[in-house]
Amino acid sequence: MRHAVIMAGGSGTRLWPLSRKARPKQLLRLFDAGSLLQAARRRLDGVFAPDQIWVVTAAQYLDLVAAELPDVPRRNLIGEPMGRNTANAIGLAAHVLAARDPEGTMAVFTADHLISPHHAFADAIRTGLDAAEAYPESLVTFGITPAGPHTGYGYIHRGEALRPKVYAVRAFKEKPQKQLAETYLASGEYFWNSGMFCWKLATILAELERNLPQNAAILRSLAADWGQRAAAPETAGAFEKLEATSIDFGVMEKARSVLVVEMNCSWQDLGSWSAIGAAGKPDEAGNVVMAPLALVAAGGENIVISEREHLIVALGVSNVVVVHSEDVTLVCSREHEQQVRELARLCVHRFGERYE
Repeated sequence: MRHAVIMAGGSGTRLWPLSRKARPKQLLRLFDAGSLLQAARRRLDGVFAPDQIWVVTAAQYLDLVAAELPDVPRRNLIGEPMGRNTANAIGLAAHVLAARDPEGTMAVFTADHLISPHHAFADAIRTGLDAAEAYPESLVTFGITPAGPHTGYGYIHRGEALRPKVYAVRAFKEKPQKQLAETYLASGEYFWNSGMFCWKLATILAELERNLPQNAAILRSLAADWGQRAAAPETAGAFEKLEATSIDFGVMEKARSVLVVEMNCSWQDLGSWSAIGAAGKPDEAGNVVMAPLALVAAGGENIVISEREHLIVALGVSNVVVVHSEDVTLVCSREHEQQVRELARLCVHRFGERYE
């Protein structure tokens, strides 16, 4: 059977103060289509049935996720006692699935992307699933056809074509400087790294065992009886022993065989307020307003965001991010928005955990 796993456990501190410990970014309703998690679930329509969809999230969010996704069986929600990065979230899900369906195929998605159109996304996923089953010794990732020389994304260097839209992977590349990104784009041999994957369960488990053997042993032990073990006190202690690492660094860059499927879609990783703004509709001055009540005058290239009916007025300012939540208002220059995560930590340290 084919299974889809949505990773929805991150706290999203780069989208503070709307994304908070009690309500992370995947549950925010910034767009008309509902929460980011609901949008991620809807993208799987036509490829996976509801009972084939699984969600890995923080244990504290299980009830919230269940309310957001009423058609996904509650037994398909996997709650981690603490976050230990994507290699462990994926590894836990793979072990849980393999205990039920050892011959299965697993696809992995995130809950903080905007992707369109749906038919192109779905076609690419089907191509990836077919490739994972045709080349069962390989891990498969999805590469986005680049729309420009973006310096905020990692890149995948493709090699020989194995079948239409399916290529061997030569190398994974870190976020490049602009000149190098332009070189990548001109070559026609590079994709943006989407952070989406698929593989046979046996293959990802073998690679986890080879590259992260201590983590694999812990996860295998936990997953053997996950339904009873998930809430056990010793589970949190076991998670603390896991090496926190990403699936990219921990597995993909070290795997014996990796393929990439081209996904020719509009794709945005919503990891910052500027990324959220880029998904909105700017006015003639380049201002993006995503708020019920807001007025921007004599200024341009601003991002104004609120979910509440609180009037926000900006006069004579440009290149500023304004985000209003119930108890915090953030105002920062777009030049400094990458420091929001550190700013959130400082506020928690100085003013208390209520702002976490």
